[in-house]
Amino acid sequence: MLTRIRNANMVKHQIVQIPVTKMSIALAAILKEEGFIEDFNNYEEDNKQYLLLSLKYIGKSRKPVISKIKRISKPGLRVYSKSTTLPRVLDNLGIAIMSTSKGVMTNLKAKELGIGGEVLCYIW
Repeated sequence: MLTRIRNANMVKHQIVQIPVTKMSIALAAILKEEGFIEDFNNYEEDNKQYLLLSLKYIGKSRKPVISKIKRISKPGLRVYSKSTTLPRVLDNLGIAIMSTSKGVMTNLKAKELGIGGEVLCYIW
């Protein structure tokens, strides 16, 4: 999902199509809540469900709102963080998306709740 968003952002596409999973729906909801995307919709084609993400751009030059997406925890090397050592992305100008026991959330919300988890990605 992250690579599809990154590639669509680089070529300034308005819409990106992503296969539906519980994780992709949770990530899309966080991206919309934090203002990185405009909206996302569910649609079905040939008995397969997809998410359509509307990417956000600034001004006439269409500068992407998402400057960078960096995957942190990978299948070969999982990265976990305690509640006391949660990551700060660009001095809290960006967000870290985490998978916790309470669901998928940003690092700021996890800090509020006092829980740690797996660091999925950084977005700024």
